[in-house]
Amino acid sequence: MIYINEINAAGRIAADDTILVKGVPATAGSKMLENFKPLFSAEAVERLEKADYEIAGKTNVGEFGLDLLGETSYFAPETENGKLVGAAAALVASGKVKAALNVDLNGAPRRAAAVSGVDFIKPTYGTVSRYGIIACACSGEQIGVTAANAEDAKEILTVIAGHDSKDGTSLPAEKYEYSTSEDVSAMKICIAKELYEAAGAEVKASIDAYAESLKKIGATVETVSIDVASQAQTAWQILMAAETTNNLSRFDGVKYGYRTPEYKNIDELYVKSRSESMGFLAKATIIYGSDVLAKAKYEKCYDKSLRIRRIVCDKVREILAEYDAILAPACSQTAYAPYDASDAFEKVYEESLFTAIPSITGVPAMVTKGVQLISDSYKESVLLSIAKSVEV
Repeated sequence: MIYINEINAAGRIAADDTILVKGVPATAGSKMLENFKPLFSAEAVERLEKADYEIAGKTNVGEFGLDLLGETSYFAPETENGKLVGAAAALVASGKVKAALNVDLNGAPRRAAAVSGVDFIKPTYGTVSRYGIIACACSGEQIGVTAANAEDAKEILTVIAGHDSKDGTSLPAEKYEYSTSEDVSAMKICIAKELYEAAGAEVKASIDAYAESLKKIGATVETVSIDVASQAQTAWQILMAAETTNNLSRFDGVKYGYRTPEYKNIDELYVKSRSESMGFLAKATIIYGSDVLAKAKYEKCYDKSLRIRRIVCDKVREILAEYDAILAPACSQTAYAPYDASDAFEKVYEESLFTAIPSITGVPAMVTKGVQLISDSYKESVLLSIAKSVEV
């Protein structure tokens, strides 16, 4: 069930189900929004359609994009050979579409691209409009592009990037131009020591092989400590959960979304509607987010996480002032087996170690050949050029 809604059999671009397409159900993988049909399309979708691209269909996602690879979807997870896969990445890998739009909230599209052997680029925060997505963590989530290779990723990203007055987080540049032809032989790339050491043997082997490929091109590859990685992980999970709690509060069974058929008062309507329509991970995230926002913990948790965000930003930019890109795992392993839903919160937290830095800082990241590349803001061309140089 790669598509949950097929729109145009001749279309070559897919959109994940947290991205609105006018008149087509947008569920965000949740029973809460099972019957929701938006009255407008996301800005990124409209830009593609104006450029004569056609949307092929909507791809399944985990509930509100919070999980590892879509396993918490109300409509059932996507699997291949008994292993979890991301629907959009698997669709691109099959060659049925040229590319897919995905919202990167907690690293799921990057993880999915690594598992399926395709590319995914999460651009600098604010360069692609977030207007028309089902928002959870507004300060870090970003639409990115899944594609078979760097050239296709560049092509689609060029179309969708640029200022949008409808999005309060949109950066001012009207257009962004990207390249895959920067001189990689002159670049310095560093391997993130702590992230490399936390990965499994197969992932480490992929990093080693990629580093060797870069050295053959002439690039300099060194290992550098990023000692704020675990702090970024914890701080992002706190900020993400707090923002998700706030954003999902509008799904209450009153204005729109699932409404329980039996209730005696307004409180019971809220409780039963949300309890019956949301899965374990969404509920756990809401409870955790409510806790860190509580008066007794606000300064200790939420406010401190905002301060840590600034420290992480400063550290990452200090490293990227010396190096063109950071080479790191996108995830700890090359395949994920289905697991019990009650373990989701812990598993997602553990894997977020590898994806948290770009999420909390807003810098661009790209997954290619199973590894993750991170560069400074507006340096997507660096990532695309590195990816292409190893792909050819």
